Amino acid sequence: MKVLVPVKRVIDYNVKVRVKADRSGVDLANVKMSMNPFDEIAVEEAIRMKEAETATEVIALSLGPTQSQETLRTALAMGADRAIHVVHDGDLEPLAVAKMIARIVAEESPDVVILGKQAIDDDANQTGQMLAGLLGWAQGTFVSKIEAANGSLKVVREVDGGLESVMLTLPAIITVDLRLNDPRYASLPNIMKARKKEIAKRTPEELGVDVTPHLKVVSVEEPPRRKSGIKVGSVGELVDKLQNDAGAI
Repeated sequence: MKVLVPVKRVIDYNVKVRVKADRSGVDLANVKMSMNPFDEIAVEEAIRMKEAETATEVIALSLGPTQSQETLRTALAMGADRAIHVVHDGDLEPLAVAKMIARIVAEESPDVVILGKQAIDDDANQTGQMLAGLLGWAQGTFVSKIEAANGSLKVVREVDGGLESVMLTLPAIITVDLRLNDPRYASLPNIMKARKKEIAKRTPEELGVDVTPHLKVVSVEEPPRRKSGIKVGSVGELVDKLQNDAGAI
């Protein structure tokens, strides 16, 4: 089984995001970037599948600027076999990303595509579903457990009412949730080896995908600061505050 894992370069989740002075977007200058946490979980799961001999090859794929190569090298250091970089310096919308991944899928013929359920920069949660629609493949979203079963994959999905088990026929698309696994730390020797590995480069033009944005960001603003709380002396005062001040009841 060949596994393709798309990964995205995003602002590190420990960094406090700053909005540009002109409110045109998020300030990326001198900001630590890293692999999207959900995608990191996807890479870990693909590597575990290979270690269990369920998968035979793990391919990491990233779409974005030149710096995305560092994200791919992280995936290689974790244990991915090879990497593909679709180089593009501008913004990429989920549909364009899904179309380019679909083109790579046509070339590589993977049995499974595993990716994070969403990226923490735009929180779109669209790419996996769009990719499944474009390919006409089975899909399992918000997955917290994956098991191989007689040439199929049994996945457990996290849904509003609890958990849902789904049997996916291959080929399939899987988007993973936080509780699937805990990603490993890449060892120093593997990091050094990953720096020497060649990354195959492609462009949207080569793949025949128009990446012209269809959406325009009008303004980006920080959320309002939370007001400080107050203490109440009795249940009656609490009910009064909730009813008259907060309008909650």
